[in-house]
Amino acid sequence: MQPILQVKNLTHTYGVGTPFQRSAVENLSFDVQAGEFLGIIGHTGSGKSTLIQHLNGLLRPTSGQVLLNGRDIWAEPKKIRDVRFQVGLVFQYPEYQLFEETVYKDISFGPANQGKTGAELDRAVREAARLAGIRDEQLMKSPFELSGGQKRRVALAGVLAMEPEVLVLDEPTAGLDPAGRENLMANIRDFHRNRRTTVILVSHSMDEVARNVDRILVLKSAHVLMSGTPAEVFAQADALMAAGLDVPQVTRVAMALKARGLDVDPAVYTVEDLERQLLALRKGGAPC
Repeated sequence: MQPILQVKNLTHTYGVGTPFQRSAVENLSFDVQAGEFLGIIGHTGSGKSTLIQHLNGLLRPTSGQVLLNGRDIWAEPKKIRDVRFQVGLVFQYPEYQLFEETVYKDISFGPANQGKTGAELDRAVREAARLAGIRDEQLMKSPFELSGGQKRRVALAGVLAMEPEVLVLDEPTAGLDPAGRENLMANIRDFHRNRRTTVILVSHSMDEVARNVDRILVLKSAHVLMSGTPAEVFAQADALMAAGLDVPQVTRVAMALKARGLDVDPAVYTVEDLERQLLALRKGGAPC
């Protein structure tokens, strides 16, 4: 099956020809399958933000390609706006981009620019609001009356209303309290499970990534350091920490137990996995 997104030998160089020239991503290649939930992690400066801005054409490669459904997104530069409808990008702290007088109008801005009107537009707005966890009675409120977490949902709904094929989320829970983070991620999980839309999550929270994604792409110094399932990636905890990254808290606990002589697999990344191992040990069996 053809990947929905293909990044081929992507390089983006800032400050070309100046003393400040540097490549934020360099010769980077990977595929994203339709319906996949991909996590992207990396230390600050690893190239995450530059990379995701290429996925919907906000940045143009210095060299290399980004293919959407097998087609170079820059094949027809005048149509790059259409790519941005197909690959929806929610920036970090998107609530600062809200500007309309009501939540409804803010959510409708994108789909209206796609040409949706009347009942079609109303359906898109209300369905996106529901998916993002926004109640009907909030739609006529000013977005500036809402809490930070609610504003974040409005910004997410504005992208969902355009019904993108790929949803890219840049640190969607940054700055939220633990309950707000989990509530927002629950909505994103439900959206992915019910719609099977491709989701790409950039996050500094290893626990958030471990609990939600199918596969992880690890960036280091503008290159791909490793790629694999959460189990495969977090099994390389030492390499991750050497790259300046953290691992899920439960992985740290398992590593500490292993160091104390307990026969556990330190590659676990969920509480449930570690619990199963400890119960098996308590019963005298082999870890599962």
